[in-house]
Amino acid sequence: MDYQAITFEQTDGLAVVTLNRPDKMNALTSQMRAEIAHAVTEAGKSARCVVLTGTGDAFCTGQDLSDASSAKGDLDLERTLRDEYLPMLEAIYDCPVPTISAVNGPAAGAGANLALAADVVIATESAYFLQAFARIGLMPDAGGTWFLPHKIGMAKAMGAALFADKITAKQADDWGMIWAAVPDDQFQAHWRKRAMQLSMGPTKAYAAIKSTIRGAYGRTLPEQLLEEAHLQGELGRSRDFMEGVAAFLQKRPAKFEGR
Repeated sequence: MDYQAITFEQTDGLAVVTLNRPDKMNALTSQMRAEIAHAVTEAGKSARCVVLTGTGDAFCTGQDLSDASSAKGDLDLERTLRDEYLPMLEAIYDCPVPTISAVNGPAAGAGANLALAADVVIATESAYFLQAFARIGLMPDAGGTWFLPHKIGMAKAMGAALFADKITAKQADDWGMIWAAVPDDQFQAHWRKRAMQLSMGPTKAYAAIKSTIRGAYGRTLPEQLLEEAHLQGELGRSRDFMEGVAAFLQKRPAKFEGR
């Protein structure tokens, strides 16, 4: 695919998908959603970590309401969410390798929930998250009604959706919505260091971590223990486990095979 609304770069095991409409604060269009879905899907086939970030002062301000169909009120929201947002969000959420949202600025509306679809969210301290939907007579979409209660609980999720207040990166960190809020001058170095850490880690173990932690909400404790036993048994027979033990005993960094 010829990317026009995003940029895509992959170096060794690290893939970076950058929303690239800075003049529109990286607001989402049909083209951008298709490009994000394609880039993340392709990256998941060969990369060992995928980062989603934005160009300019914003991460993503959600649906581009200056789009002609949006402005006229004839945007088919149901079709758009089903046919365009769902594939994009599934590509991120179901990516077989760890994903990071590096939130470089405001993340509003669908842009906030795009960020929350990643496994780990790292935000600059000047960023904020905004469930802006109620301000224009809508409800949270793009997964917001699922991500919010799962991450911050029913009370905070309901308030965030109903009041449509800005949630600072520091608040989001304190609430457990994101992994970390980082000082602006350290942001780029921090998320790249974390991304490189994941790109050199045990990819098969990461996949098992993702599936078991997410599945915990739908299992009883005995069911979860059995799932842990099954997957841990598989990982215990892997080359990565043997390498990890050898590295520990030899007091050296492990060199994981990954994929």
